[in-house]
Amino acid sequence: MKYVVWFSEISRDDIPIAGGKGANLGEMTQLGLPVPPGFVVTADTYWEFITRTGLKDAIFKILRETNVDDTDQLERNAKRIQDLILNTRIPTDIEMHIVEAYRKLCNEVGGGKPVYVAVRSSATAEDLPEASFAGQQETYLDVIGEEEVVKNVQRCWASLFTPRAIFYREKQGFPHEKVKLAAVVQKMVESEVSGVMFTASPTGDTSKIIIEAAYGLGEVVVGGKVTPDTYVIDKESLKIISKNIAKQTWKIARAPGGKGTARYEIPEELQDKQKLPDDKIIELAKLGLKTERHYGHPQDMEWAYENGKLYIVQSRAITTLKLKEKVEKEREEEIKGEVLTRGLPASPGIATGPVKIVLSLDELDKVQDGDILVTTMTNPDMVPAMKRAAAIVTDEGGMTCHAAIVSRELGIPAVVGTGNITKLVKDGDIITVDATKGIIYKGEVKIEKEAELDLSELPKTKTKIYLNLGVPDMAEKYAKLPVDGVGLMREEFIIATYIKKHPLKAIEEGKAEEWVDKLAEGIAKVCKTFYPRPVVLRFSDFKTNEYRDLEGGEKYEPEENNPMLGWRGCSRYYSPQYEPAFRLELKAVKKVRDSGLDNLWVMLPFVRKQEEVRKILEIMKEEGLERGEKFKVWIMAEVPSVALLAEEFAELVDGFSIGSNDLTQLVLGVDRDSDMLGRMGLFDEKDPAVKRAISMIIHGARKKGKTVSLCGQAPSNYPEFARFLVEQGITSISVNPDAVAKVKKVVAEAEKELGMEN
Repeated sequence: MKYVVWFSEISRDDIPIAGGKGANLGEMTQLGLPVPPGFVVTADTYWEFITRTGLKDAIFKILRETNVDDTDQLERNAKRIQDLILNTRIPTDIEMHIVEAYRKLCNEVGGGKPVYVAVRSSATAEDLPEASFAGQQETYLDVIGEEEVVKNVQRCWASLFTPRAIFYREKQGFPHEKVKLAAVVQKMVESEVSGVMFTASPTGDTSKIIIEAAYGLGEVVVGGKVTPDTYVIDKESLKIISKNIAKQTWKIARAPGGKGTARYEIPEELQDKQKLPDDKIIELAKLGLKTERHYGHPQDMEWAYENGKLYIVQSRAITTLKLKEKVEKEREEEIKGEVLTRGLPASPGIATGPVKIVLSLDELDKVQDGDILVTTMTNPDMVPAMKRAAAIVTDEGGMTCHAAIVSRELGIPAVVGTGNITKLVKDGDIITVDATKGIIYKGEVKIEKEAELDLSELPKTKTKIYLNLGVPDMAEKYAKLPVDGVGLMREEFIIATYIKKHPLKAIEEGKAEEWVDKLAEGIAKVCKTFYPRPVVLRFSDFKTNEYRDLEGGEKYEPEENNPMLGWRGCSRYYSPQYEPAFRLELKAVKKVRDSGLDNLWVMLPFVRKQEEVRKILEIMKEEGLERGEKFKVWIMAEVPSVALLAEEFAELVDGFSIGSNDLTQLVLGVDRDSDMLGRMGLFDEKDPAVKRAISMIIHGARKKGKTVSLCGQAPSNYPEFARFLVEQGITSISVNPDAVAKVKKVVAEAEKELGMEN
């Protein structure tokens, strides 16, 4: 049995050994992310401790006798178990393994001198895709010295039996005896700024990255102790869409004397400042995207910023990401009610009830079924009371704090970060919580006009509304949306997440067929779910730097100074060194179509010249894929040459899909990844020059009787842009799932104004 394992020795498959947190830290270390070094005291070590000391039987006997819905009894019995663990001496051999590992860490990062570490609990039922166990166990920061490290590992073991952890396991159906606890010991990052990042909005929008930032150590954010800055980044363009800069008056940092942490006031001139610079926001978002692509699903990540460098200290699956199968109906009348305050919509829903203010944990019992729990900050210890509440409203906290995650798991409406709710109400006051919009009303307010509307009730449009899709596993949910098909299915997610291997390496290893099968499987899942609606698959459009990230990619990919304008898209497919790999993509497409899924069409990305299209069509023909009535070939219109020669390109293909992000970049000469130019407003899809290019593509395509679509954020971000597309005669618009209802309504209104028959 291994008492200790290092991050470099473990991966995400080692949850039984290292717990969820430890396994993810190992996986991220293997991925090359900037993870502070450290080791894990294994879950088996914890089990060995409670077994050899005779604690195991005593602990589980107490648990069997505990009614978790009785708050007083739960707290008493939890304390009994924790005291048993903390007051029992760790066997000497176990202790020495921990000490020796800490000494090795000190030698590696501290030159032999004692180093500060964070000691973090890592349960074997934690950070799982189906349940986050957010905030259930403890973390101890700024720990230094051998004795203190051992002591805090033992404190982590004891935290497996806090009242909230016991309650959560019971309600989630996890048997106590099957949950073990590892302890992560990791070099401490003394962060100037820290926070959390969601690579998809926890309310369901997968096109956005949400970053929250605060001064000092990250516990103030994940614990909901302050209202952090919130930055929203568009995932496709990596452009900062919005910022909410919060005032922060205090922070947590290393205590005087160097042991533990302490609270410090923030100088007045810094309290209202943006916490994280724009360039670091974008850098962090890129790290988030890399992690999401690796794991294959959106991530909830914790990060820290120290001396100009970003570190990733934790990553877990977002457990509450759910597709909104219904959308809000716009209000026909203004709500008749007095607005008390507003906050961040952490968990959607509407509730009315009496206020119960909870300012300390000994007040939890006063929250009864149907009450509105009002508190300074949400806290995982409040889970038993949260379960009874009709809604939760807090002064502090952000929409990505751990307690907000638990609210969403419980399905309870929650509004956080109001700033002042505890001062505006008193126990017994009746309030109405609109947690979908983050509004708190005085008294009972009927929000009938806010009732949700079935998506099937949305207006029909002559202009087809398609879906952008990257994750095959989401196809079943997305297929319920009232769309005409998938206008942009990206291969990149399947390749980076399910296959992971560079196609040329697969060929070299004799595993080409396996590579093809995996790609075909992902494509088929989407085609089958949407059948008979068309699915337009875009062939791979990785840049060389992204291809290098695939297994074996360094051998086959050059290093380019500007990959965005380099060897990408169509230019790869007919080049001698990559053509064999492109043929694997074609074989996957043919395999799917031969299975009877003839709703699969294809699209060529980043087309520069007509000759490229001719060469690629010939290669496709050789692989048994030829344009015809049931097999359409589109091109992405994102290079100005396509706009200038739209009619000529239309002679070669069946349709166009305008990639407005790249087209804007190339028409205006603006790097779409440049936050500086973005802040200056130079990246603008609504610019007259860009709109002129779009108009040329649409008119050129229509003149030749070809379809023309657009995929990009502009139609969902700007209603007037969607109207412009309809006016120009576009035949379809492809949008992200969260924008379907909004765009469909705007398009219907535009068609009505133009007298177009549906």
